Amino acid sequence: MSEHKIAVIPGDGIGIEVITEAKRIMTHIEETNAGIKFNYIDLPWGSEYYRQTGLMMPDDGLDQIKDSDAILFGAVGDPNIPDHITLQGLLLPMRRQYDQGISIRPAYLYPGVNSPIKDKGPGEIDMVIFRENTEGEYAPVGGSLYSGTDHETVIQTNVFTRRGTERIIEAAFEYCLQRNTKLKVTSVTKSNAQAHSMVFWDEIFEKVSSKYPMIQTESLLVDAACMDLVRWPENFDVIVASNLFGDIMSDIAAVITGSMGLAPSANINPEREYPSMFEPVHGAGFDITGKGVANPIATFFAISMMLEHLGENDIAQKLNKAIISSLTTRNVLTPDLGGKASTSQVTDEIMSLMD
Repeated sequence: MSEHKIAVIPGDGIGIEVITEAKRIMTHIEETNAGIKFNYIDLPWGSEYYRQTGLMMPDDGLDQIKDSDAILFGAVGDPNIPDHITLQGLLLPMRRQYDQGISIRPAYLYPGVNSPIKDKGPGEIDMVIFRENTEGEYAPVGGSLYSGTDHETVIQTNVFTRRGTERIIEAAFEYCLQRNTKLKVTSVTKSNAQAHSMVFWDEIFEKVSSKYPMIQTESLLVDAACMDLVRWPENFDVIVASNLFGDIMSDIAAVITGSMGLAPSANINPEREYPSMFEPVHGAGFDITGKGVANPIATFFAISMMLEHLGENDIAQKLNKAIISSLTTRNVLTPDLGGKASTSQVTDEIMSLMD
């Protein structure tokens, strides 16, 4: 029996809705695959917890789940709580304390899904974005002086370490070899304006790329990269970028492949000293919260990535196959994909296709 201890944090908004469906899928996996069991640590952390306690999670929250095998996360955010409180109070500390330095965000145009980019067919957009996940522009380093006066001064400092930068770039090259598609890695930078951090990034990229002569490389400024992503997305294979640039690029990639509701993310601690975290990219979705129409597929793809991380590759592929079959037939789709189905109806369809 393979038993996996999973910390489950639904969080806020549609995160709660898609995690409810995620657990239905995982129960179905247990019932239809002998020898696998999920033991859950269910955690009520998020904006409602903040209203009750003044904290997004307990002070010892991360100590409570550090021995879990993986974390399944929904979303964080609330229209009545500033984003810097919700994000800095839960998600970003988890990424940093658990050293989840590698964020993997695939984007693929599936059969049955329409891209907003004209004349793009299934598989023509196929990329994976590697986002540095613990430092860079999201480092909580800075402060303010003379608040509320004419002399108010605010400083936000980017932090780039050799360890963190080399780690994400090397991970992108290694993944590109395993992926074995176009064998191309694109670095996204802004070294014309950021003469210290991004020049350093470029130097590390050049150093690491020299160890992979079989892989084609390019380095694009972030503005050019964003333009190319919507003009010629088929030219990309593996993209590697800093925390901020990777965040922006992966959201664009999700939209051009049909919907934010299809985009999963893995936040990996490569040494496996701490648990890795798996989540949909879409956020809390305040505008559709409570309507029962959130697309759960990004979360299901995140479950598949989690299963692969846990060594359950066959089950991960079975789940992927069912999801892709559902998208291809277009019988049961949520409104973001042009359908009228509810969140739970999509789950029902995918579970039936797994049988």
